[in-house]
Amino acid sequence: MEKMNITNQTHDAFVKAHPQGDLLQLTQWAETKKLTGWYSRRIAVGENGEVVGVAQLLFKKVPKLPYTLCYISRGFVTDYSNKLALETLLEAAMQIAKEEKAYAIKIDPDVEVDKGADALSNLSALGFKHKGFKEGLSKDYIQPRMTMITPIAQTDEELIQSFERRNRSKVRLALKRGTTVERSNREGLKTFANLMQITGERDGFLTRDISYFENIYDALHPDGDAELFLVKLAPKPVLKDLRQEMFDLENEKAKLAEKKQDKKTLNKLNDVDNKIAKTQELIDEMVALESTHPEGVYLSGALLMFAGKKSYYLYGASSNEYRNFLPNHHMQFAMMQYAREHGATSYDFGGTDNNPDKDSDHYGLWTFKKVWGTYLSEKIGEFDYILNKPLYQIIENIKPKLTKAKIKVSRKLKK
Repeated sequence: MEKMNITNQTHDAFVKAHPQGDLLQLTQWAETKKLTGWYSRRIAVGENGEVVGVAQLLFKKVPKLPYTLCYISRGFVTDYSNKLALETLLEAAMQIAKEEKAYAIKIDPDVEVDKGADALSNLSALGFKHKGFKEGLSKDYIQPRMTMITPIAQTDEELIQSFERRNRSKVRLALKRGTTVERSNREGLKTFANLMQITGERDGFLTRDISYFENIYDALHPDGDAELFLVKLAPKPVLKDLRQEMFDLENEKAKLAEKKQDKKTLNKLNDVDNKIAKTQELIDEMVALESTHPEGVYLSGALLMFAGKKSYYLYGASSNEYRNFLPNHHMQFAMMQYAREHGATSYDFGGTDNNPDKDSDHYGLWTFKKVWGTYLSEKIGEFDYILNKPLYQIIENIKPKLTKAKIKVSRKLKK
């Protein structure tokens, strides 16, 4: 086993093809981190000229000190049963980390717990300190230890059937409501950033400037690894469909009125009346929208990312208006379809805790993500290889206090 010098293209191809590969190990992802003070180096190891493991090392300076943290996000990318590959990757990482005065090397592999016995044992034998099996969104981790993933290598109908029953109905209704899902372009990021601002104000979190999203798009879109989707509500075609729906409902009501008015018929009439009332509300909304925005309005948007056969729902935003048209449901399903058509077999909704209590800050995330035919991907977590023990211990003691202070500030902002 030896160290290898490989191109960015070879690195990315290996990451995209490997079961342990991840978006965060793509070379262009490192480009997106420069804005927040990270810089990167790469390592690769192999045998007989064939690559068997790679890692992208991110470095960030410790404030006011001549030291850095070396963070290999979702790495190493290798077979964790291959002890020699792990050992050689660690040796290569240590050499660079010491050059960059890193006090520790932090990794958080994309390896699930039920397949992680070799990884846990081999990393421990190499001297890595495991950070434990805490909740998925624990503040002790940089990346979530748990994410929710939908398998999407199935037909549209099979995919919808995999959703929870109520969500299934909402998706079917969303597909009929007349919104259109657009794969947008860089110009559309302005609309997306505006929607994100609205979402942040509604849900009580600080939002990113448009330059942050432009940075991600510019780095990853040219290789097809980042796409922007926007959902538009255009009044004219929707009004046409709603008026046809109202016509059909009125006909149905007239036929029911001619029947014997027994309990069954009266219940059906009541259902039709409710549908007529709801449809009229929607018609009124669309008439008002047509007078103010005849070309329509954008209601939601999201960034969809790729790393080989893995796709990721990275950022999502939505308007406060016209939520009865279920734009988010339409968008999620359309993005799953697009991801599948472009070779992905999984759709990652991102971080979660495992079935948190109703009073948890993360309960809403869990309830949203669990209805999409997802399974809980529980990963083996973070590992630290300590290079400077005194500094490591000081930072480990200070970090929880800083995290608590940030949480307090965040909660005050929400109020």
